Amino acid sequence: MVTEFKCIEGWSEIVHWGGARLRDFLAAFPPLNRSHNQFDSREQASSIPKYVGFETPDGQYYVGIEREVASHLQTLLAYEINGQPLTPDHGAPLRLVTPLKYGIKQLKQIGRMTYTNTQPHDYWHEQGYDYYAGL
Repeated sequence: MVTEFKCIEGWSEIVHWGGARLRDFLAAFPPLNRSHNQFDSREQASSIPKYVGFETPDGQYYVGIEREVASHLQTLLAYEINGQPLTPDHGAPLRLVTPLKYGIKQLKQIGRMTYTNTQPHDYWHEQGYDYYAGL
C-alpha cells in the first residue's frame, strides 16, 4: 500500500507499506468472550468492538482507534516499509499504519492489542491532542 504519511506537525512523506489488513486479523482473532473483554451485552463476541487499543511492549506508549478505522481496508499491521522489513526505528517487528490518521495514532512496535467498547487510553490525547486525530 502506498500512502502519504502525515505528521500532525505539518510534514508528510510518501511511504510504501507491506503488511496484513487489521480487519482480517480482527476477523481471524475475535474477542474470546465478554468476561475477558469490555463488551456491551447487546454485541456479539464475533463483531469488531467500538475501539481497538494498542500499546508498545514496554507499555509507555499507547493509542486507541475506533472501529471504522480498525476495519478500514487500508489499515494495516505493517511489517515492511519501502520494500524492506521494518527496522526498530520504524517499529519492527510490527506497527499500526492507517492513512485515516496522523502519525501520532500509528503506533510503532505493537506489544499488546485490546478490544473494548470504551475509549482506550491514548498517550497523545493525554498530552492535549484530539483523541481522533484524523485527516
